[in-house]
Amino acid sequence: MEQDISQIRRDYAGQYLNEKEVGSDPLAFFEKWFDEALHAQLPEPNAMTLSTVGADGRPDARIVLLKGLEDGKFKFFTNYNSKKGRDLAANPYASLTFFWQGLERQVRISGPVSKCSAAESDAYFMTRPLKSRIGAWISHQSDPIPSRFYLVRKFAEYSLKNAGRTVTRPPFWGGYALQPEMIEFWQGRPSRLHDRIRFTHSGSSWQIERLSP
Repeated sequence: MEQDISQIRRDYAGQYLNEKEVGSDPLAFFEKWFDEALHAQLPEPNAMTLSTVGADGRPDARIVLLKGLEDGKFKFFTNYNSKKGRDLAANPYASLTFFWQGLERQVRISGPVSKCSAAESDAYFMTRPLKSRIGAWISHQSDPIPSRFYLVRKFAEYSLKNAGRTVTRPPFWGGYALQPEMIEFWQGRPSRLHDRIRFTHSGSSWQIERLSP
């Protein structure tokens, strides 16, 4: 490396985050922060790190896109047979991490995950561009392939074979919904004295506490 990475640092100067501002509803406050990330025109504000643990007990993580926050659940879509799908089948718990660098903010969310209904997955799938729908059919996500050409050829073959037909959702593809049990809001502050406010769900209500940075 050309630079000593141990010396890469910046001092955060974000606004103060306090319990009064956050309020008692972490989902409503998440929506407020998300809207601010949208208005700030940050790149892909719905990008989030999805962390899972497989049957072997080993963690894994990747970036996916949030596609809905409905009924208090965070929703995303993927191939059920992918690595993340296999992990969730073996251990149906996960965490999500949003990092909005331009606002010096991070949100961590964790809880149990369940599949969305077939009707909901069907409805979302049909909103995707045609080429994305075709891609879902021809990709055995996370499996090895011999070459890029192999994938492009499969795409062309499927497109030709199904020209003029409606491309509906494959049975191995659909949505997941994470029901949050913990939501933590992190606001970068000077001297690494960051603000961290965590909500944990207990029974029928949320409990709030401030954490040391």
